[in-house]
Amino acid sequence: MASEATAHNADLKSVTAATYAATADHFDDAVLSFWDRFGRRTVALLDPRPGETVLDACCGTGASALPAAQAVGSTGHVLGLDVAEPALALARAKAVAQNLTNVEFRVLDVERTGLQSQSYHAVVCVFGIFFLPDMVAALTELWRLVRPGGTLAVTVWGPQWVEPGASAFWDAVAAERPDLFRGFQPWTRVTEPEAVAELFCAAGAPTPNVAAEPGTHPLADPADFWQIVLGTGLRATVGQLDAVAAARVRQATVERLRSDRVTEVMVNVVYARARRPA
Repeated sequence: MASEATAHNADLKSVTAATYAATADHFDDAVLSFWDRFGRRTVALLDPRPGETVLDACCGTGASALPAAQAVGSTGHVLGLDVAEPALALARAKAVAQNLTNVEFRVLDVERTGLQSQSYHAVVCVFGIFFLPDMVAALTELWRLVRPGGTLAVTVWGPQWVEPGASAFWDAVAAERPDLFRGFQPWTRVTEPEAVAELFCAAGAPTPNVAAEPGTHPLADPADFWQIVLGTGLRATVGQLDAVAAARVRQATVERLRSDRVTEVMVNVVYARARRPA
């Protein structure tokens, strides 16, 4: 059983790394503006101060790391960590374009960072904790890095992520490859405020302040949903289809959304923050 768990953990990590390396070509498409929207919202709730240090785990292309760098200013510092180097390359380019010299990005396993304990004023993980095989162990590591008086902030997707688009996509996948139906959707592992709070407590952190915010994301055209597929974790499933099958899944998904006159998808979010006693 232990070997099976180890293999599953390795598979989740490798699939996640490969998926988000591939999504880098769509991550910053306009239709995926929700990455920046919720990254900025997480940082705004955290409210970092000038001169502070921030660690952004699973930082992607910088949706939360870059706003954090702007907030802490030239006297502060932000470190972004991720397993997908192509995403980090985009983050570095955006930092240069924004004249931000106080942020750096590294490929590093956030479950075993090797960073100094209690060294950051704030540690954030936006839409990333559910990709880590052992969420409690990962959160324990992130909590270890929070200095006295500092804050750990975790943001996850709430229930019904990108519905009704997700259901249209999965039904189209099932018609092609039933074995892949909802096979990779780790974002469903923790979607409720109570579950997030339990994670914090299991990791040794205080009971967090948790807020669930309902939301929607507009689709100018149903075809835009396919860009969301290619720029999110749904791409892991597309990557297991041959080109002809993927084209049929795309066509069926878009036709379904068009037939149902879908103009928006659900993007419910759960924010959680815990403060280490000073």
